[in-house]
Amino acid sequence: MGEFRDLSDNHSVGEPPSSDGEAGGAESRDRNGNASREVRGPRNGDAKRPAMTADQAKTNNTRNGDVPENPIYGALDLGTNNCRLLLARPTRRGFRVIDAFSRVIRLGEGVAQSGRLSDAAMRRTTDALRVCAGKLERNDVHRARLVATEACRIAENGEEFLDRVQNRLELDIEILSTELEAKLAVSGCASLIDSRCDYVLVFDIGGGSSELIWLDLNKLTNGRGRTLDRLEAQSCMTSWTSLPVGVVTLAEHFGGKFVTEGLFEAMVDHVLELLVPFEKENRMREHMTSRSTHFLGTSGTVTTVAGIQLGLPRYDRNRVDGCWLSVADAQAVTYKLVGQSYEERIAQPCIGRDRADLVLAGCAILEALIRMWPCDRMRVADRGLREGILATLMLEDGVYRSRRRSGRRRQR
Repeated sequence: MGEFRDLSDNHSVGEPPSSDGEAGGAESRDRNGNASREVRGPRNGDAKRPAMTADQAKTNNTRNGDVPENPIYGALDLGTNNCRLLLARPTRRGFRVIDAFSRVIRLGEGVAQSGRLSDAAMRRTTDALRVCAGKLERNDVHRARLVATEACRIAENGEEFLDRVQNRLELDIEILSTELEAKLAVSGCASLIDSRCDYVLVFDIGGGSSELIWLDLNKLTNGRGRTLDRLEAQSCMTSWTSLPVGVVTLAEHFGGKFVTEGLFEAMVDHVLELLVPFEKENRMREHMTSRSTHFLGTSGTVTTVAGIQLGLPRYDRNRVDGCWLSVADAQAVTYKLVGQSYEERIAQPCIGRDRADLVLAGCAILEALIRMWPCDRMRVADRGLREGILATLMLEDGVYRSRRRSGRRRQR
C-alpha cells in the first residue's frame, strides 16, 4: 500500500493494472479480488446526487470548504467487464494510492442480445460492489464519485439495478454520460500527452463501448513541449465519439475463444464501418499525413499488447504505464495472438484465463483504428477514468496542485 501516483510528472508506481475492457494484465489476487501488490453525481444528467451512505453524505458537501486533514478520495468505475475502485490521498505533486480493487464481473454479458442485465451478472457485480462498499467505509472516505458506464447505459434494467445496489449497499452509483466519460478519460492520462505533437488521438477500448477523443494541441496558449494538466488537455478536445462496440460486445457477436484469421478480419471490418462517420466529420487522415500525431491508448487492450511486446514474465504496471510502442510492433503482437490457440492465449502472463476470450476483440478494435488513421507511434496509459475522477474531485476541493496552478513547468 501507499504507492505514489504523480499525474503531474508521469510517475506512477505499483497500482494494479486497470482494464475497463479485456486486458490490463493478469495479477495475483486474493479471494476478495484485492491485488497482491496492494501497493458523485447524476444518472444520465448533471444534477448532483447524495453521497454513498448517510454518514458519508455530510462529508460530500465540499463546497463549504470543510475538508479534513489528509482526506481520502475514492473513484469507482463499474464497467461492462470490470468493477474497479481506487482510493487516494492528495499530495504535493499529485496523489498517493492507498487502496485499490479490481474484479472481472462481466456485467454486460449478453446485454447486446437481450437488452437486459442478467441475474447472474448482477449477482457477480453485487458481490464485487460489496467489497468496494467495505473499503469505502473502512477508509473513512471524505468524498467519492461512483460511476457506471456502457452496460448500465444501454440495459433497460440498468437504473433498476443501481437503485437496488443503493438500497442494499448504500452505494449511489451514477450512469456516466459518454461525453463526460471521454473528458474524464482524457483528464486521467493528460500528463502522458506529448505536447510537442500537433494532434493526439486518445482512445479507450472498453467492454461495451469505445471512446475516441481527437485533441488539437495547436489550441494550447501557454507553449508546447511540456507536461499538460487535465484542464489544458480538455481544452484541446476538438471532437469525440463513443462507438457502440467494445471487447465484450464484439466477442459475443463474432466469438472470442476460437478466432481464425478470417474471423478476425471480419471483426476489423465491422469496426472500420463504425469509424467512417467520425473520420468524415473530422478528416483526421488528412491532418495526420502532414502534421505530427500520436495515439494514446488508455484501455486494457493496449496495456496487454505492451506487456507482451515488452516480454514481461508477469504484468508490471511500472514498465507499461507511460511506455511508447511503435504501431508496427503493436500490430506484430496482434497477429501473433491471432495465430495462437485459446489455450496459448491463456498461457500468456499478461492475459490469463479471465481475458483470453476477449483479447482478440480488443486487438481488432485497435487494428481498425490503425488502419483508419495510420500513425507511427502510440503511448500506453495504465490510467484513465478513475484517475480523472480523483483529480477532478481534488481540484474542486482545492487540494490537488496541478502544474498550471502551482506555476511549475516541466520542460521536455
